[in-house]
Amino acid sequence: MTNPFRRRKTFPRKPGPGFGRAAGLTLLLFAASAPSARAADYDISYLWNTDRAKVTAYKSEVVRILGPEVASGLREVRRQDSYGLIYRRPGGMESAKAVAAAHSRLLTPRGLGPAFPIPDQEWASQLRAASHESASAAPGAAPDPSLLESGIEDYIRGLRRRGLLKGGERTAWLVYDIKADRKLVSINEDLPFEAASLIKPFIALAYLHEVKAGRKLYTAEVRGRMERMIRESDNAAAGWLIRSLGGPKSVQSLLSSEYAGIFRNTRIVETIPANGKTYRNKASARDYSRFLYTLWHGGFPGSDELKRLMNLSNPDRLYTAAPGVPAGTEVYDKTGTTSHLCGDMGILVSRRADGELFPYIIVGIIERGRGARGYFNWMRTRGDVIRRVSEMAYKEISGRYRFSDFDTGAAGSGSVVPSSGPSSGLSPES
Repeated sequence: MTNPFRRRKTFPRKPGPGFGRAAGLTLLLFAASAPSARAADYDISYLWNTDRAKVTAYKSEVVRILGPEVASGLREVRRQDSYGLIYRRPGGMESAKAVAAAHSRLLTPRGLGPAFPIPDQEWASQLRAASHESASAAPGAAPDPSLLESGIEDYIRGLRRRGLLKGGERTAWLVYDIKADRKLVSINEDLPFEAASLIKPFIALAYLHEVKAGRKLYTAEVRGRMERMIRESDNAAAGWLIRSLGGPKSVQSLLSSEYAGIFRNTRIVETIPANGKTYRNKASARDYSRFLYTLWHGGFPGSDELKRLMNLSNPDRLYTAAPGVPAGTEVYDKTGTTSHLCGDMGILVSRRADGELFPYIIVGIIERGRGARGYFNWMRTRGDVIRRVSEMAYKEISGRYRFSDFDTGAAGSGSVVPSSGPSSGLSPES
């Protein structure tokens, strides 16, 4: 689909030695063993990745920073086809938050990601369990060996070391090459994050499912609300559609029953208020990826209409003001923004000079535990981080498929990606 709006766009370091570990870990271990008023235990999570070797290497970094007292409780575990690094501990959510915050204060200045609480499970049995996914449930392959994932990790660590990403901010990244049917990047892809407006295409899917079943009509009014919800991220339109489906519980029930293989970590529990302060709905990067994969292959009722909606002209964080992604790239995406979260999930379709198309999925999420004080500055700077990762992903795709070999020197080939930091151009967000 021709998109004039888009086509106009031109735009591990080894930790230091001592840091007062003895006193700090006395406090940490006390918190870890403190009795909890809650029945459910919570562990501490540090990293999830489909490459177990990376989790093992990350464990070594955590041990060097937190010391042998914590090392005795660290476990490499498995959930579905992802591996994680977990600190096993007794105690409920509140004490886990205190431990995670203390660990994060030691880890993030050294370029590692923050720790966070996660409900305790039978991790050991899951480590031994095999995991299977059907092709229709979207990508499940392990990452294809490339420098892209390590490049993203190095970029994020550098931002943390320079204080440009704070200790309380966690991230998730996923890149999937649809052409090759291979996952290229998997960083915290199975962890539930706040969904913000990223969840709006799921609402659209639920409504179109009901249209297909004959229980709803796709009138001009509904179509207009759908367009406003996706293109303008209109919260009133989203609320109207959720209520027309019977409320958040009904939307969640429909997605869970009809598309259980896709929405495994998605929880829709509230409507989106007019002020956009929605913090309780959850989804994971992998859920977004499974949704986009199925969408691209036409696996949903109304897939063509969903694609049209997500291709409507709107500012985004994957292409708009990302000069390393060439003009003319097709974009099917949805952004999400609150004072807690900045994200984008979408499909980019690059065209090589010989006319062949190369679609790939990108999901980027940055979440902070507390609301940002300077909301607009936080939104722009974190949006630029996602743009930089999108530029890195395009460079990987163009290199894999030898775009430069077909380049005749025409403008917009986009074969060169800036090696500096995130784009400094500021653009409107939604």
